[in-house]
Amino acid sequence: MALGVLAAAMVLGNGSPHLVNGLGGLDWHVVIISASVMTLIGGFIPVIGVREGPFPFPSAVFDPREVGKIFSNRKVRLAIFGYISHMWELFALYAWFYVFFTDALINHGIQNNKLASLVTFGVFVFGSFGSWAGGILADRWGRAKTTMLMLAISGACAILIGLLIGSPIWILIIIGWIWGFSVVADSAQFSTLVTEMSDQSYVGTALTLQLAAGFLVSVVTVWLIPLIRDAIGWQWTFAFLAPGPILGIIVMNRLKQLEKSSE
Repeated sequence: MALGVLAAAMVLGNGSPHLVNGLGGLDWHVVIISASVMTLIGGFIPVIGVREGPFPFPSAVFDPREVGKIFSNRKVRLAIFGYISHMWELFALYAWFYVFFTDALINHGIQNNKLASLVTFGVFVFGSFGSWAGGILADRWGRAKTTMLMLAISGACAILIGLLIGSPIWILIIIGWIWGFSVVADSAQFSTLVTEMSDQSYVGTALTLQLAAGFLVSVVTVWLIPLIRDAIGWQWTFAFLAPGPILGIIVMNRLKQLEKSSE
């Protein structure tokens, strides 16, 4: 739950520029400046008010060979692949939902950028609640089971929302917010799995590798979404993200089986 709360704060911060834009329809310079100021404040918080916990991880000398050790651990390898599958979907949604919803409003004869910004901010707000709730569920149900559930919900939303682009706006809002809740509810749990299953001497390296791989995949989908939209329209564009959750479910189910066999 602790990492879920941390992820919740991160998600809410990611969406804050949409709130700033939605409240005032402000010039983009103001939005960027506001986000930059908040980032600066966030940088001072750990410097001033955060100290190392009572049980710090042991320090280690950088060794590139640790990458091989990480991937030789089957459970860690599966957790990293699960995270990569999750990231195939996450930031493509974050980057392009505003554009999708704006186009959906236009299709309904509505030109309202403020509404699009506020609804998009709602995606992040529900994602914040999802991160917190995912942490609670993971502590109660287990991390693999929780990630599989959230991947299934988010994958279904990825397929449905484009197909329903002609539906009433309130339906798109509900699906979008459910998607926002579920798409990130599992995120912190992948990091928790890597932290718990890695050798404590190279936890930092394992988490760095996990994050680097995940964000590298995000670059691909964020770049591809507008190209797919231009080629086939919004109806099937977000469905292109669904293979990520599907692969993630397969990987996490395998991890769940390994955990059971080792009990």
